[in-house]
Amino acid sequence: MSYQRKEDEWQDRAACRGPFATTFYPPTQTEGREDKLVRERRAKAICAECSVRKPCLDFALTVREPYGIWGGLTELERRALLDP
Repeated sequence: MSYQRKEDEWQDRAACRGPFATTFYPPTQTEGREDKLVRERRAKAICAECSVRKPCLDFALTVREPYGIWGGLTELERRALLDP
């Protein structure tokens, strides 16, 4: 049986679900600087249109998610919010 906490139901409505999910994380092979910037811009554009951007970012900040684009912010951008 699968159990999902009510406060995590936002994940079901996230625009990053499905075929775009890989855009939000670095690839397993080496990624060049320009490729990284393009991938991050693409992910952020998807986040900008997402109806659950705020709860996504709140979640990432709460759990200190170390990887990927969450709520429209990269790892470094989230870390800057947490550790000014």
